[in-house]
Amino acid sequence: MPMRATVLIALALVAPGIAWSSDRGRADAMQAAFGNTVISHYPDGHWVKHWFDRDGGYRAEFWDGRRLTARWVREGDKVCLNQIRPRMILSRFCTPLVQASVGETWPGRDPLGRRVRNELVAGR
Repeated sequence: MPMRATVLIALALVAPGIAWSSDRGRADAMQAAFGNTVISHYPDGHWVKHWFDRDGGYRAEFWDGRRLTARWVREGDKVCLNQIRPRMILSRFCTPLVQASVGETWPGRDPLGRRVRNELVAGR
């Protein structure tokens, strides 16, 4: 069975969060996301791909070609994104951490409350 690690359920739109005092603590919590892709699937066929980097970097690509970048931080049992570029309507969005391995899916909601099916896939 693949090693389970904590990954994010989310889409992106967040304001400043609480910084971690340790890069190691931040990285350990997100191990399964590094080097892999989280895909949020919408019922209408649209999708968003999410990439998380060990150094706190975040990138997303939407089905229509839009892209954004941000910084991720862990706040207790949640992950939040901040420094979003380009700026978006929502100033803050945090989402619970979820235990997942490559190949697993789980339900979630985007920043507007719409249902998504998240999937952790191998590679970038």
